[in-house]
Amino acid sequence: MLGTLSDFPEGTMSIGRLDENSEGLLLLTTDGKVSEQVRSKKIEKEYFVQIEGIIDETATQKLRDGVLIKLRHETYKTLACKVHRLDPSPVFKQGSAKVRHEGHGPTSWISITLREGKFRQVRKMTAAVGFPTVRLIRVRIGNIEINNLESGEVIEVDRFELVEKE
Repeated sequence: MLGTLSDFPEGTMSIGRLDENSEGLLLLTTDGKVSEQVRSKKIEKEYFVQIEGIIDETATQKLRDGVLIKLRHETYKTLACKVHRLDPSPVFKQGSAKVRHEGHGPTSWISITLREGKFRQVRKMTAAVGFPTVRLIRVRIGNIEINNLESGEVIEVDRFELVEKE
């Protein structure tokens, strides 16, 4: 699959994952230590999330504080995170995932910045506060931002760009 995008060195692996209905920034590496660093709680991952309905401050505060989600057969409380409403809404090209038609009711956009990455965590978090995810786009990992990258576009970055400034 990766070979269809570019001629990557042998041993290239993705750092983290995006589920089939998610879009956005994906880092690749041949260095397992870099992969481990990115997956650690030291590096922020920011997502722009389109949700069903118009989110209110009560729900965003619950997300910030951490919510209970199911992981496998256990209940897990997510770590505190950064959440804010995006107004105006960001504009993205239509992605490969099916997005519901606006005629089904209003939507709003939020930014969620995590330092953890549990299975389908963002989707489970927004559903837990009553605002199911419609579209999920990872826009930043550490200091590396998606900016205007096109779907499938590949650029090389220096691993030191990843380190967040304190």
